[in-house]
Amino acid sequence: MATFTFKNKEERRTTEPKHPKSKSREWIDAILFAVIAATLIRWLFLEAFTIPTPSMEKSLLVGDFLFVSKMHYGARTPKTPLQMPLTHQKIWGTNIPSYVDWIQLPQYRLPGFSEVKRNDVVVFNYPAEYEHPTDLKTNYIKRCIGLPGDIIQVKDRQVYVNNQKTINSPGLQFKYIVTPSQNLTDLNDRVFAKYGIWEYSQTPNGDYIMLSTPEVAEQMAKLDFIASVKPDIMSEDQVNPRIYPDARIFPWNVDWFGPLKIPAEGMTIELNKENIAKYEPVIKHYEGHETVENKDGILYIDGQAAQTYTFKQDYYFMMGDNRHNSEDSRFWGFVPEDHIVGKAFFIWLSIDQNADFLHKIRWDRLFHLIK
Repeated sequence: MATFTFKNKEERRTTEPKHPKSKSREWIDAILFAVIAATLIRWLFLEAFTIPTPSMEKSLLVGDFLFVSKMHYGARTPKTPLQMPLTHQKIWGTNIPSYVDWIQLPQYRLPGFSEVKRNDVVVFNYPAEYEHPTDLKTNYIKRCIGLPGDIIQVKDRQVYVNNQKTINSPGLQFKYIVTPSQNLTDLNDRVFAKYGIWEYSQTPNGDYIMLSTPEVAEQMAKLDFIASVKPDIMSEDQVNPRIYPDARIFPWNVDWFGPLKIPAEGMTIELNKENIAKYEPVIKHYEGHETVENKDGILYIDGQAAQTYTFKQDYYFMMGDNRHNSEDSRFWGFVPEDHIVGKAFFIWLSIDQNADFLHKIRWDRLFHLIK
């Protein structure tokens, strides 16, 4: 008489042979794992960036590739969840948006082991780019000059914080006028290249405008074929209409700016004419209100006339080290705390676009910590 043994589900799972994964399935699983791992690393720990413009020279050079730490200040939770992984605003190589903004989540910051400090080199989302959600605005990199509650002022191109002269970083660059000697009508590229100067142009009268550090400018002034090297600084009475917040009320320029107080969380201001001019863009665009309207000099916030205002988050003042070739807080104002991406950490590769093939890589900048 035959006997039968009935196996339960658990026994069948352990005894039945497993079918090996196909090669295509293995590839799909591997790619999926790599995308998830890279996305988590990019979100929580480190993200790679490159320097496309000279606004931070000489501290950071065009062609520097660097890692930005999300751990220092704490990673932000996603605000725009419906986005293709490992992209920013566009799908690679196209003009097709990589996200849809149907869903916008409240944004929070995970704990970090540091706060933004004065003189940190910081990556942040460009605040005035209102057409994109906060976490998908263009990434900028500048040096933090002012912290929440600080009073910022620039006098004769020197920055002052809370009436104290700041210590300038070694890489600061400014604009200079170079006048050759009478017997020299043309400075060749080799002279500028020898001193590491790539931003220069000749004026109709034969002078040159260059961007350089004060130390290099002083060295060039000693050359026999140079008559003079003078700083090209705007006078205090010159007005730049593009300077923040409103040139009609505050006639400032890049070399003479402020004083201007940086908003801090919990700071309360009286909404008089002067403060409305300084802080209306902040209240309108970064504080999360439904409507902010200026009617005959009175600010209406969510439909209610306001006499005072208390800020909901901290703000920072950012400037480029290439002071005369940097679009920074002097032009578009403060950086909100929720726009901070991370701290520039170290350079892992640097490519000199002006060098020949054999000298493309700047070996002395590899794994260089950013200060």
